Amino acid sequence: MISIDALIHSTSESPDSIDFATTLAVIDGNYTFTPTAFKNGNADNKAGENSGSCKLFAFAEMFQLTADQTLALFGEHYRSVRDTPDGTDHQNIRNFIAQGWEGIEFLGEALSAR
Repeated sequence: MISIDALIHSTSESPDSIDFATTLAVIDGNYTFTPTAFKNGNADNKAGENSGSCKLFAFAEMFQLTADQTLALFGEHYRSVRDTPDGTDHQNIRNFIAQGWEGIEFLGEALSAR
């Protein structure tokens, strides 16, 4: 598993090399996840729903990543959305592209350090 610093560095230096599984492995290896409801634009995600997105957004918020860095952490899922702008899949990614950090609101603390 790569380090947190290496993952964050790759969001700027080689964003297309990131895969979603690696992002989640880094988060899961360093944090305890509590299923948490969150809002993303006009989408309300219940606790336990879209947990991968919840973990990723909580991690990115914790490290004050930019919108572009955050999107890079979605790996192949972001690249798929980027390549199909009129698609309807991966709604959390699409909402974040449209709303950015202004659209994200957590209804609790999703991550805590191990």
